[in-house]
Amino acid sequence: MDHAQRTFDDLVAEADAASVDGWDFSWLDGRATEERPSWGYQRSLAERLPAARALLDLDTGGGEVLAGAAALAGGLPPVAAATEGWPPNAARATELLHPLGAVVVAHSGAPPLPFADSAFDLVTARHPVAPHWAEIARVLRPGGAYFAQHVGPASVFELVEYFLGPQPEAVRRGRHPDREAAGAEAAGLEVVDLRSERLRTEFRDIGAVVYFLRKVVWMVPGFTVDAYRDRLRELDARIRRDGPFVAHSARSLVEARKP
Repeated sequence: MDHAQRTFDDLVAEADAASVDGWDFSWLDGRATEERPSWGYQRSLAERLPAARALLDLDTGGGEVLAGAAALAGGLPPVAAATEGWPPNAARATELLHPLGAVVVAHSGAPPLPFADSAFDLVTARHPVAPHWAEIARVLRPGGAYFAQHVGPASVFELVEYFLGPQPEAVRRGRHPDREAAGAEAAGLEVVDLRSERLRTEFRDIGAVVYFLRKVVWMVPGFTVDAYRDRLRELDARIRRDGPFVAHSARSLVEARKP
């Protein structure tokens, strides 16, 4: 049955029961779309893997992005480690990355990182919770690089503000790429590439909204279907009347080298 023909209660119940472990968004196929950044992070990461001797992937999620890059590159560097702070994701990443030769360390991401100085020549991250630049610089070898795709400012805030109301300007400007570049430079790194894009995102039914907010938990902190049922019902009616709910994700590409 077409999602639009199903009832509000049915769509919401299905999305509320779906597993949100890992960082795979295939549940949203046909229900939500997001434009991809022009630089192709996973492909660009794969191009960098063969030259690396020791790799650290921060906030790896379920390990899907790193595993996909490894498949494109023909494998991981001789030494490879990843960190992840959410236990269900750490378990999933372990299952996926251990067979590829990477160790997964359960770690919240808060300083200090559980690695020695100058341990890695490539540190990577796709959508890290927060880049702790001093620690990144510490674990990089001289000449090593940090290569990452960050979430940019006010990402998907059309949806956030639908539920939470207008956000302060300081919140809207959080994760600004210029500010993060300044943080990298203050830690002694040289920013060699910095790009940012805003990308159209569409939610085509209310189940997609529920699943997304359950999975990306920092968007609407404390989100539950029961707490927001009235607003969800209003948004369901809006989508049925006007078509997909449109928001815009923000993404930044950052590459910084340690002199």
